Amino acid sequence: MSELKDNTVKTSETRQRTGQETSELKNKAVKGVIWSALERFSVQGIQFLVMLVMARMLSPKDYGLVGMAAIFIAVSNSLTDSGFSQALIRKQDRTETDKSTVFYFNIVVSFILYLLIYIIAPYVSDFYEMPQLTAVVRVLCVLCVINSFGIVQRTEFMSALDFKSQTKASFVSAVLSGIVGVALAMLGFGVWALVVQQILGAFVNNLILWLLSKWRPILVFSKESFRGLFSFGSKLMASGLIDTLYREIYPIVIGKLFSADSLGHFNRAKHFADFPSQNLTGIMQRVTYPVLCKIQDDDSLRNAYRKFLKMSAFVVFPLMMGLSALSHPLVNVLIGEKWSYCADLLQVICLSMMWYPIHAINLNLLQVKGRSDLFLKLEIIKKILGITILVVSAPWGLLAMCYGRIVSSLLSLFINTYYTGVLLDLGFLKQMKDLLHTLLLGAFMFVALLSLSHFLSNMYVVLLLGAFLGLGIYLGGSVMFKFQELYDIKDLIKKK
Repeated sequence: MSELKDNTVKTSETRQRTGQETSELKNKAVKGVIWSALERFSVQGIQFLVMLVMARMLSPKDYGLVGMAAIFIAVSNSLTDSGFSQALIRKQDRTETDKSTVFYFNIVVSFILYLLIYIIAPYVSDFYEMPQLTAVVRVLCVLCVINSFGIVQRTEFMSALDFKSQTKASFVSAVLSGIVGVALAMLGFGVWALVVQQILGAFVNNLILWLLSKWRPILVFSKESFRGLFSFGSKLMASGLIDTLYREIYPIVIGKLFSADSLGHFNRAKHFADFPSQNLTGIMQRVTYPVLCKIQDDDSLRNAYRKFLKMSAFVVFPLMMGLSALSHPLVNVLIGEKWSYCADLLQVICLSMMWYPIHAINLNLLQVKGRSDLFLKLEIIKKILGITILVVSAPWGLLAMCYGRIVSSLLSLFINTYYTGVLLDLGFLKQMKDLLHTLLLGAFMFVALLSLSHFLSNMYVVLLLGAFLGLGIYLGGSVMFKFQELYDIKDLIKKK
């Protein structure tokens, strides 16, 4: 009898501990979402405003030159990290040896990559027939070395769901680099205003992360630690590299087949589309990955996963559809008529980028489950499909390439949800059923805003009235049909 009582007490204590841990994790997740959102939108908001000012003073060609160099920055960042940051976050028992091993590896790889880029820079300018590009590539790619010094610090903050410190670093760096970039653009430095802005921003950001972080590397490099982390991280690195190369194929093809001006228009359109889509997704991903890694029960994981999916779609779908419908008045009002072709591209790109959060959160699950092998397999299949669509659409022009991105995004959605169905019994049809009400209401709003553009000619009136009409339709519909996501977001705001 005494033994039975002891077992009952132990079970009660275990449940109480589990409940406390769950509650603590929820609180951390809520704080993480809020600070991550604050960082993304304060920083990206500043960068967006800086871009609007600089775009009026710089030409599409200036942005095109930076876009041509962007592939080297993206690839070098992917190789420098090599998936180690995700491997560290996933490893619950990470040691000082693990972190120091990653730190030294990141730095060595970044210096090697920069040396290679420095050597091949003249060949890059020959490929694009742009002599000025050699110097731009050599200077801009210093970014990969600068960023390598802050990877572990950033990982430490993410693991602890401490986005407050990252917000401070990002905010200060965005303000300082923005002021310098605008000043240089006003003084007529052209493309170099963009180059200096990016380098200064990265340097200040990483410097502040070091000042705020308590972690410092120790003088040790462990082969055993390296092998353990690399076995998981290498597959994510390969997946990330494939994804990076695929994303940068578009700038390569556009810069080669068309012109630096066309690439400038494409990059600005993509920047407008990325602002709501990638930033909101980034907020959710940065918080959901470490949170989901701590959930072991499949039923709890499935419920949390569905909630993250529905909340992401509830916010991103209407923003992207509204941006697409109002692309022409938005671009003409904000950066001028010389960017009007950018508006044509933006209208189409938004309809492919609206699915970005669904892709990202589905892929997050594979990392949570430790299935980086499946992650890599899916990336290879999707990229082969995407390149095929690119090859078919490119001869028809830049706008056709953008329509091809919509087709590629939808097909990739089928592929990404396959293993979600296998691992959590939450495949494509079940996910679409969860998101259908959000999609239909967003589509209704989209049609209403497009109709408004046809009846009114004044760009300022269309933009202002369209913003209020879109917000009214979507929020009104959400209240009328009692969308659960609306109440979940309201609860999140009330809590903090």
